[in-house]
Amino acid sequence: MSVLAVGLSHRSAELSTLERAAVPAHEVVKVLHELQQAEHVSEAMLVSTCNRIEVYAVVETFHGGLNDISDVLARQAGMEPADLYDSLYVHYAGAAIEHVFSVASGLDSMVVGETQILGQVRSSYATAREAGTVGRVLHELVQTTLRVGKRVHSETGLDALGASVVSEALAAAGEIAGKHALIVGAGSMGALTASQLRKAGIGEITVANRTEANATRLAASVTESGVQARSVPLADLAAATARADVVVCCTGAQDAVFTPAHVSPREGRALVVCDLGLPRDVDAAVGELAAVTVVDLETIQRRMREAGTPTTEKQTAKANGIVLDEVRDYLAGQRSAEVTPTVTALRRRAAEVVDAELLRLDHRLPDLDSGVREEVGRTVRRVVDKLLHAPTVRVKQLAAETADTDYANALRELFCLDPQAPAAVASPTAQQPPGKNQ
Repeated sequence: MSVLAVGLSHRSAELSTLERAAVPAHEVVKVLHELQQAEHVSEAMLVSTCNRIEVYAVVETFHGGLNDISDVLARQAGMEPADLYDSLYVHYAGAAIEHVFSVASGLDSMVVGETQILGQVRSSYATAREAGTVGRVLHELVQTTLRVGKRVHSETGLDALGASVVSEALAAAGEIAGKHALIVGAGSMGALTASQLRKAGIGEITVANRTEANATRLAASVTESGVQARSVPLADLAAATARADVVVCCTGAQDAVFTPAHVSPREGRALVVCDLGLPRDVDAAVGELAAVTVVDLETIQRRMREAGTPTTEKQTAKANGIVLDEVRDYLAGQRSAEVTPTVTALRRRAAEVVDAELLRLDHRLPDLDSGVREEVGRTVRRVVDKLLHAPTVRVKQLAAETADTDYANALRELFCLDPQAPAAVASPTAQQPPGKNQ
């Protein structure tokens, strides 16, 4: 069983393909169950953001797992697998671990070093665990991934290079200090937008959302942070737009929610509309209106391609070094862990042999003094423990140091262990998070 990462992002796919493949929040659990029910997939989680759709899975075989995951993603996008395949990237085993660590560290983001992805990975894991599609392997991987992401940001300062896609969108919108902003969408991206607007010195914020209670809650939070804010129903979007200087759309809806009908004549007042939705929240015709500028994910991509700096390269190199070190440590730990059930099975087998021989001694010498019998038992067990200590410790070290030798299988062969014994030792289901095989 190995980890397989399959996905598409701003690096591999056109925005139109990303839009088709995007998984709305209300469909994530359905897609997770489709993945887990596939023949070669045992665990799965899905990360779906404004610029990436990725599946992290535990699979029995590489090709079988890849075909299963590609089929699910293609079906979600309404495409044939062959048509989607050119937009996919695939990472397996150690390469998959490196990719996951890099993603959580912000190294694979449109804005290098952005920290939002760490929260998105955490949220995706929580959703998958609640859906019952995460088992021991992904649980351990994600916990390590979150730690690695935090370490990269704390040790490199990479997050100072760019807070998020939102901050880049607002930077593209120009000077907004003291102006009026309209946020369409009150989810996590809406909350992040409000935070970035506050940092940019926005004067007032209006929040519009399909669920009014969520808009009210976000507006109240903004007001508590010191910025004047109010909420309006989505039906009042046109009136709210008339008062705004900048509009940020981030609803996650499947169809455009902001259209030319929401924009009245501006009388010379410029309007910047930031579209952070995937699929797009803003109708393409909005960009054709007078005095209206649309900043979308493609605009941000162009900005980021031109934004590389020596500082970015230096900090990125340091972050990459941390990721590679963590990957080596993780894989070494996994190799050591793989041999542990066999070591445990060997010790259990040795204990069984000792017990059998002591029982045989009882039958041969039934009149043996009880004190002598106990001392003989302790002595025999000490001898066995000492004989096994060095080789079992060393085999774990060797397994961690190299992947070229199957030390677990070597132990099973040398000591004639039942091949099923290590599996039985390694499957205490009560210690595992919810998953397919429980």
